[in-house]
Amino acid sequence: MEPMTTETQFNEKKWFELFSNKARVIYPHSDPSHDYLHILRVVHTAKSLCLAEKAKWEVVMPAAFFHDFVNIPKGDPRRPYASRISAEAALEYLRSVHYPEEYFEEIRHAIEAHSYSANIKADTLEAKIVQDADRLDSLGAIGIARCFATSTLMSRPFYSEQDPWATGRDLDDKSFGIDHFYTKLFNLVEHLNTETAKKEGEHRVAFIKTYLAQIKREI
Repeated sequence: MEPMTTETQFNEKKWFELFSNKARVIYPHSDPSHDYLHILRVVHTAKSLCLAEKAKWEVVMPAAFFHDFVNIPKGDPRRPYASRISAEAALEYLRSVHYPEEYFEEIRHAIEAHSYSANIKADTLEAKIVQDADRLDSLGAIGIARCFATSTLMSRPFYSEQDPWATGRDLDDKSFGIDHFYTKLFNLVEHLNTETAKKEGEHRVAFIKTYLAQIKREI
């Protein structure tokens, strides 16, 4: 990407404030796993990754802000298409506020590819960064909080009364919260794209394992 001239310099503060205000409106507090605070964390993580990996913030920032523009609950048959639906809604909004259209296709791809369930390969560095930032928010201390918040929304207990650690049963994260760490979250590190994200992901997984050891002691 060619350096911008003074006249065309990207106004990060302007767009950040605009996107932040929009995000406050569209992300519900009824789902703390996908609320405005989740968006802010993903945006800030994405910026750190963007700086470390030397990617285009002009693409990463709007994609990070609006990767969940349309929040479709888990279990909804439209869930696998949520990222595509969000991408279309995000571009419609960006067009309405006259965001530079030269970035639209890269933003579209970054939003579409971020989703785990969509199973779309991230082909650009910017898409990889948005995907990594979103997945990192499923790990570590925040990841634990989000997992149990989702358990509450799904009316599933934190763990199986008879066999909390699935020593004599199959793992089932639709029924038990703790199982989700083993069926999905611990595997996320293998699917992170950038070296910066992988190092952070390993650190966060180690924290979760320490936490689960304490849960095991308590129950």
